[in-house]
Amino acid sequence: MDLQLLASVIVTLFVIMDPPGTVPIFMSLTAQMNAKERNLSALQALVVATGVIVTFAIFGQSILNYMHISLAALQGAGGLLLVLIALQLLTGSTGGEESAAKYTNVAFVPLGTPLMAGPGAIVAVMVFVQRSSTVPQYLAVGVGIAVTLASLYLAMRFAGLVQRALGENGVELVTRIAGLLLSAIAVQMIADAVHSFVKSWM
Repeated sequence: MDLQLLASVIVTLFVIMDPPGTVPIFMSLTAQMNAKERNLSALQALVVATGVIVTFAIFGQSILNYMHISLAALQGAGGLLLVLIALQLLTGSTGGEESAAKYTNVAFVPLGTPLMAGPGAIVAVMVFVQRSSTVPQYLAVGVGIAVTLASLYLAMRFAGLVQRALGENGVELVTRIAGLLLSAIAVQMIADAVHSFVKSWM
């Protein structure tokens, strides 16, 4: 297994999906549920997010080929999307609480998607798959996705404990740090895209 790629996938997806930052949103969306219903919602959200991520990981290449989209274009678009998500994390404007009243089953929307399997995570996974060419690399991407999704589920499953352990200020701090790291990842993706475009033109 490609351990360097594995670490890159875990760090990138962990920062994008932000398990600690999901805790307060999950708690607010499931405030009217009992413990059993809350645990079921966490499991349903995990299944939905996994389905969305895996679908784009497997068929992402076909989609790109059909639409004649290059990896550089995908990286550039992904970087711009990540910048928007990073700004939301840095400013705290996730909008999760306002979405609660719009949907009957919050496990599907907005928890499963777009909170867990949002555009940033989808683009990042597609880029990692695009960059992979060997079995160890594909395995690293798969394990990285699984580890991140498991972290999200555990964060929701034990949201009450996590929130009490970190405290309101602790969760806020982790969210802001995640936003800062994500903005750096976004800039790097855009820079790589520009470099690829320039290289192809020369």
